Amino acid sequence: METVSEQPKVWTQDSASGEKRNVWLALKRGLRGRCPRCGQGKLFRAFLKVADHCEVCGLDFTPHRADDLPAYLVIVIVGHIVVPTILWVETNYSPPVPLQLAIYLPLTLVLSLLLLQPVKGAVVGVQWAMRMHGFDEQNPEP
Repeated sequence: METVSEQPKVWTQDSASGEKRNVWLALKRGLRGRCPRCGQGKLFRAFLKVADHCEVCGLDFTPHRADDLPAYLVIVIVGHIVVPTILWVETNYSPPVPLQLAIYLPLTLVLSLLLLQPVKGAVVGVQWAMRMHGFDEQNPEP
């Protein structure tokens, strides 16, 4: 007895029908804290709380799954700014350690807080543009 099984339906970005989504434009809009689709509505309702939907175009933001990626990206970005600066200052000027701590710790904190919201917006924008995590209506996954 031979059984015939159906081929599982595999979703790819090319199989998604509908509007074309520009990744770079969505990323730029997300960096500015705006809706990745229309660029007009606000993406955030609080510092790091993503709004439920865009008040202009009605795009539902609830499927986003930024999780810890924005924090990791901010750590990498701030580390690539602060560490070479510390090494350069230490090599050329060698200031006292308390002075270095008084400058570098607040600098790291301020840079991290300034970058966290734009990076999270960019992650949500890229997720929308790539039709990830429920941002695609034709995705067969539940």
